[in-house]
Amino acid sequence: MSTYVIGDIQGCYESFLELLGHVNFDPVRDQVWITGDLVNRGEDSLAVLRWCEAHAGSVVAVLGNHDLHLLAVAEGFVPAHRKDTLEMILGAADRDRLLTWLRHRPMAHRQGPWLMVHAGLAPTWSADDAMCHAHELETVLQGPGWRDFLRHMYGNEPRRWSPGLRGQERLRCIANILTRTRYLHLDGSLEYQHKLGLDSAPPGLIPWFDFPGRRARDTRILVGHWSTLGLVLRDDVVALDTGCLWGGALTAFRLEDGQTFQVPCPPRRASPE
Repeated sequence: MSTYVIGDIQGCYESFLELLGHVNFDPVRDQVWITGDLVNRGEDSLAVLRWCEAHAGSVVAVLGNHDLHLLAVAEGFVPAHRKDTLEMILGAADRDRLLTWLRHRPMAHRQGPWLMVHAGLAPTWSADDAMCHAHELETVLQGPGWRDFLRHMYGNEPRRWSPGLRGQERLRCIANILTRTRYLHLDGSLEYQHKLGLDSAPPGLIPWFDFPGRRARDTRILVGHWSTLGLVLRDDVVALDTGCLWGGALTAFRLEDGQTFQVPCPPRRASPE
């Protein structure tokens, strides 16, 4: 049995299948973990969702910001963005089943020494804290109050985690940390505007995984989300969004031996700013 962790697919179904073929993935024997953002901006998000739902026993996928966005658009709480490619899902006969499956995915997954989230962690969170707060949000998303959360999900505030947060502000902060984190300000608050790689970071911004005193630094964390960061293979963080959507590559990381596998991807969109 092998476990392959794959970065953001974002609807790039053919590249996903090519990568699975490249590693000789066997759904009876192997597992595939996905760092979130299964859907959106690529050309066949519907096929990605159908494949994952059909192979649910072999798939562990955490929710990313694009996955949450799909759920909110489907409920009519926000309009689709100009660059979204969600129409095929929204018009599909099996949309309700697929969206219910998606809504019941975890916000974080922990197994052995590994913790997988879409984007990152707050610097004050331990791995136990991350799982606890992820479970808070999962309980809401999978319970009767899920529509109320999606209705209030959007917004950049509060930008900094505090245990004293309550209600929708607390849930929004948890969601933003787990699915939108890249850089942090010196006080530990989230920076949302700067999305480019480390060589272009303005003074005063720190990548979340290099924040001084980060509590979860002894945990091996698997993430996606940050395509301009590229492939990062460190003892404390493995970043796997290698920009398949932008003509980069789709990457798999095998947990058992740390080997990486890639397939080149044709550009589906102009490069991110």
